[in-house]
Amino acid sequence: MPQNEHIEESIKRHGRRMDHEERKRKKEAREVHKNAAYAQKIHGLKAKMYNKKRHSEKIQMKKAIKQHEEKSAKQKSDDAVPTGAVPAYLLDRDGEKRAKVLSNMVKQKRKEKAGKWNVPLPKVRGIAEDEMFKVIKTGKSKGKQWKRMVTKATFVGDGFTRKPPKYERFIRPMALRYKKAHVTHPELGATFHLPIIGVKKNPQSPFFTQLGVLTKGTVIEVNVSELGLVTTGGKVVWGKYAQITNNPENDGCINAVLLV
Repeated sequence: MPQNEHIEESIKRHGRRMDHEERKRKKEAREVHKNAAYAQKIHGLKAKMYNKKRHSEKIQMKKAIKQHEEKSAKQKSDDAVPTGAVPAYLLDRDGEKRAKVLSNMVKQKRKEKAGKWNVPLPKVRGIAEDEMFKVIKTGKSKGKQWKRMVTKATFVGDGFTRKPPKYERFIRPMALRYKKAHVTHPELGATFHLPIIGVKKNPQSPFFTQLGVLTKGTVIEVNVSELGLVTTGGKVVWGKYAQITNNPENDGCINAVLLV
């Protein structure tokens, strides 16, 4: 051993600290946040190289997770029927093959995480900001133009309170606020008047999603508890997604199709 490797020598002689494993675990947990902060801070060629490295690491991690999620399962198959003479006690058995399949629950979670649904309106018309917002001039000078009034239908929760007028940046008129929607179940062919829980995604912009703007093609979450829908596990479904199919600001109501 070289003369200057004091740390290794000390570990061999006296062992490690009592809380070494805990400190190591915490350090590894903090490493993720440190890496994210560093990735946001760097720029130029160094950023390109670092992001390429992180990208390849993420791909490897996703592959590892996929392998862990796969499980071995038996499936009935006509091809797996044994050839030749079969004993009498095996005649009524079907041929089986072992295959790696993903559980339905994992598939469903992945699908919801990705946020990809077969929606009734896959493409919608883009809306410009000057069509969405109306400029409100404030003050005696009429020079201040930092306020905007939303001209489209919006949804705000039950616990919503407006900011004082002096500090309010976006005004959502009471006449254009909606709390319920006419939701059509595509398989039942029936329409129900259901309360809106929240705005899941507005295809125009994440900012409009945050404001709760309801335009054509927006995916909303509605309360379907009164429909009596039940999951495979026997639990009552409370909230489901629906897509708006009309222009609420023109019609004065919200028509949507349930995503099943």
